Amino acid sequence: PAWYSRHYPDQPVRGIAYFSMEFGVCDALPLYAGGLGILAGDYLKTASDLGVPLVGIGLLYQEGYFRQSLTRDGWQQETYLYNDPGSLPLQPLQGADGSWLHIDTGFLCRQVRFRVWQARIGRIQLYLLDSNDPRNRPSDRGITSKLYGGSTELRLVQEIALGICGWRLVETLGLDIDVCHLNEGHAAFATLERARAYAEKHKTDFWRGLWATRIGNVFTTHTPVEAGFDRYPIALLQWYISEFAQHLGIPIDSLIGLGRAHPDDPEEPFNMAYLALKTCAHSNGVSRLHGAVSRRIFQPLFPRWPEREVPVGHVTNGVHIPTWDSIEADNLWTQLFGRERWRGELDDLDTRQLDQLSDKQLWQLVGHGRARLVDYARHRLAEQFRYETAPDVCALPTPNVLDPNILTLGFARRFAEYKRLDLLLHQPERLARLLCNERYPVQLLIAGKAHPADEVGKQVLQAWYHFIQRPDVSQHLVFIEDYDIALAQHLVQGVDVWLNMPRRPWEASGTSGMKVLVNGGLNLSSLDGWWAEAWNPEVGWSLGNGEEHEDDDQDAERLYQLLENDIIPLFYTRDAEGIPRRWVRTIRASMAQLTTRYSSNRMMHEYLDRYYLPAAAGWRERQRDKGALAAQLEAWRNQLTQHWHEIHIGEFEAAESDPPAVELTVYLGGIDPATVAVQMVADPRPPQEAHIIPMTLLSHIEGAVHAYRFRAAVPERPLSDFTARVIPAHPQACIPAENPLITWQARR
Repeated sequence: PAWYSRHYPDQPVRGIAYFSMEFGVCDALPLYAGGLGILAGDYLKTASDLGVPLVGIGLLYQEGYFRQSLTRDGWQQETYLYNDPGSLPLQPLQGADGSWLHIDTGFLCRQVRFRVWQARIGRIQLYLLDSNDPRNRPSDRGITSKLYGGSTELRLVQEIALGICGWRLVETLGLDIDVCHLNEGHAAFATLERARAYAEKHKTDFWRGLWATRIGNVFTTHTPVEAGFDRYPIALLQWYISEFAQHLGIPIDSLIGLGRAHPDDPEEPFNMAYLALKTCAHSNGVSRLHGAVSRRIFQPLFPRWPEREVPVGHVTNGVHIPTWDSIEADNLWTQLFGRERWRGELDDLDTRQLDQLSDKQLWQLVGHGRARLVDYARHRLAEQFRYETAPDVCALPTPNVLDPNILTLGFARRFAEYKRLDLLLHQPERLARLLCNERYPVQLLIAGKAHPADEVGKQVLQAWYHFIQRPDVSQHLVFIEDYDIALAQHLVQGVDVWLNMPRRPWEASGTSGMKVLVNGGLNLSSLDGWWAEAWNPEVGWSLGNGEEHEDDDQDAERLYQLLENDIIPLFYTRDAEGIPRRWVRTIRASMAQLTTRYSSNRMMHEYLDRYYLPAAAGWRERQRDKGALAAQLEAWRNQLTQHWHEIHIGEFEAAESDPPAVELTVYLGGIDPATVAVQMVADPRPPQEAHIIPMTLLSHIEGAVHAYRFRAAVPERPLSDFTARVIPAHPQACIPAENPLITWQARR
């Protein structure tokens, strides 16, 4: 029995369907492009470790993401290799009759067949849809041809396949799913298909089906800027989903409206993230800062609601520690906490036990990791050199590049402009002096890919390549091509300091820096994503003070100064035993304070407590009595929508009562006062936080039509700080996620 069944013997969540466009489980299954896929892979492995009843649903790409190489001028070249299913850790999924299971769909105005493959990730099943069936038209066989490749049209068709066909697979397999979890908005069509399937099964309409199922849907957004959402022209969308709208039993315009902030605006494109937010009762960002950024981004969907109340919470990402820890780190953690430490309750791990390790043991830990990284980097560089030079040239130009005994910095990630990977190149001569200092030498390992269409990212990569060609730095600076999971594992197990310089707040979370924690690596990062909540002076270094719209030149200067004045001297200040005691103290604090806190175990626990358990309970409640609650909620919403314009709010009045109170007259028109809440609201005024004070119904006003008296105790803050409002109220509804109506008191 795993952790979940031991802690939840009554199985409050029977099943979770986890939809993702990419899964980065291991190099043997190359279905990932970057951080989103790596997170999804870590999530499946964590669900397996803890025994959480989850299945993954994705696409099997014939080519996956590209393999990277550089020309002799440093320009990135992309090569797409065929993913032969026969050489991947997959097997066809058999149906009840023993044949290969497939999902047929007519969403392209013709029948398209998706074969289903399965991969076992420990206890977890990962199901993958594949259109490369000989019975399909050649163009349709290419639907799952390439991850994030091709045209806007292909991207839309892939997302339709993932969402609609993915949920049809759930129904076909008869999985007992309480929670549909969207890892980004790519699979948002799954929520529509779930509602359609419910409506068909229970002989009701689509909107009743949506009310029944929405409570069981969870949407995780990873996008820090609104421009990053997938948006589609309406003409293209209509071409592909008109037939689906007929299956839903709703007008095509109603379906399109679910993907818009302003449903009747003919110029607004269809936004997949908006569709996800409108059809999921629970939504979250992937760090505390990103949750706040997401509330700002999604504000247009909740007009007149304060940004702080936009219904997007946060669960900060974490990493699957057993995937990323080195052999030496694994041995040390096992010595202190046992072999099952990552398969249970992390609160049981008293990380103060790390004090049992001597400074010498921790210093040896990072030294062994650094040495193995240098060996691995030399091996990869030799492969690169022999692949890219003439066949008769065998001697490496720098056979002893890198040194296992000097300070090793690393950064590896997508070469996107906002990640500012060229920040260290702002002063090339200064960087060269920093690397080649005879007393305090430094070495830097770089890896990462630019998106095939990102010319700016490719130019940054090329600038690094040209700098590396300088003879004075070539022994201290390397670029390792074709960044993948295997390379990432070696890097995070061997670097002394992991660099991360994104432009705040564009890094939603970031997880690469979390992976060094268990191995004794330290972080130097902008105060963005996870580091904005993790950093304190004991555990690493921050770049900047958390400002938005940073000045790149100013931040480059700060980065140089941190390295020159703080980090490098600290690493080389040794005692008689050759140990940098203050550096090791920072390692110890980082490992103790952050490793468990930013593990995927903690992340999974938070998803269970904050989202999965409430979602599953709500889903079961709305299914009871043939969906009676869903019908009630739909009628409640329709009644409020019909009469909401009739609401009028009077002025605050002092009540003659003991204790003193405030009263208010509210005219509700045709609305039952039991279906709304009247509140007094005060905005934050530092150091005071926002205040929301509920007002209780006192009486109906005799002689007036639909007029009611509400009362609240006199607030501690001045009454002038408060404004009254009326919002929908229902004990089983998520407000404002499921009903964003709101009316404010008119203030003089």
